[in-house]
Order: sequence, then C-alpha cells, then structure tokens
Amino acid sequence: MTPPNIRPTNASTARPRLAAAAMQPAATTLAVTAMLMLGGCGEGKADGPSEQASSASVTPPPTSTASTSTPATPDPGSNRTPQTPEEDTMQNARQLTITVTGQRLTATLDDSPAAADLLAQLPVTVDMTDHGGVEKTGRLPGPLSLQGQPDGSDPDIGDLGYYAPGNDLVLYYGDQSYHPGIVVLGRLNDGAADRIAAINGDVTVTVEAR
Repeated sequence: MTPPNIRPTNASTARPRLAAAAMQPAATTLAVTAMLMLGGCGEGKADGPSEQASSASVTPPPTSTASTSTPATPDPGSNRTPQTPEEDTMQNARQLTITVTGQRLTATLDDSPAAADLLAQLPVTVDMTDHGGVEKTGRLPGPLSLQGQPDGSDPDIGDLGYYAPGNDLVLYYGDQSYHPGIVVLGRLNDGAADRIAAINGDVTVTVEAR
C-alpha cells in the first residue's frame, strides 16, 4: 500500500512563524503600556499650569487698613448758585470806602432802599461824635428810606447803620443794644471796627462809593 503524499514540513520556515506569533502579544502589550505612559505624562503636563493657576487664584489680597478719619464736612457754599454779571455789578456798586482821620476803611452795603438812598448821596463828608464808647454818629445831608425796615434793630459790632430820628450815619464799633429807629445798612470790612475803636473822640469821616 502506497503511503499518502505527505509534504515534509520545513522546520526553518515554521520556527519564524511561531516566533512572530509569539511576539505579537508582547508587542501589543508594549504599545499599550507606551500609550498609557504618554497619556500619563500628558496629563501631568496639563495639570501643572492649572494647579499653578488655582494656587495663584487663592492668593489672599493685601489687607487694607480701614480709614478712621472723620468724613469731611460739605462746604455749605458749594451749592450756591454763581452770581450773574449783573449781580456782580450790583455787589461792586455797594462797596464803600470810608476814610477816618486818614485811615482808609471799607464797607459793604445791604441791598435795601435805605442803602440805595445812601449811595445816591455819595460822596459825603460827615462830622461824627463819639457816643458811649460804642458808636460814632454824624448827620447826613438828607433822610434815608425806611421802606421794608422794622421799627428798630439790635446792631452787631462792625455794622454800618442809620439812626432815623436824628438822620445820622452810624459806625458801630462796640456792642449797642436794641433801640427804636436803628436801621442796619451794611457791614464794615477787614477789622475796621477795631480800628475805629482805637480812635478817641470826634472824627471827620468821608464816605465814597468804590
């Protein structure tokens, strides 16, 4: 009986195939391990800036010292309406120069009919007499209006006044009490009351519009 035709196996060919088949699982394992390692490295790199940013974001801000100073008081004059050119002109028109024994003093008149009448009489020179160590008075050429004025007044030190019963211009350098017939015309400026108080006796006064 003739034996079947069996092709002899080539041992040199079979061994490489077995070796290649044996190496495939090892190569796959190495590839997966390499990918995991690369992925791990990538994640570590990506986490670095995030962790730094997170660390920076929680850095506490500098502590500020609370101010214990008292708030500034608002200036009451800051809300005043600015004067118009016409108002400035009227204000300037009410400025007076008062010359007493060679000393030039200044005063500002109120906006009143009596003050307007005084302006209409200027310039004027008045011989004044000292009364009670508080005022110097002298007769004006004509009377002043009493329109809108009270029956009397209690002038302050430094007021410029008018005494209606005597038709007198008055410089108040001391504390005069209330008296009927007193009209306050305006104010002496820049310490003028103290300078008048230092002048003893009667004086001659010239009053002019500035």
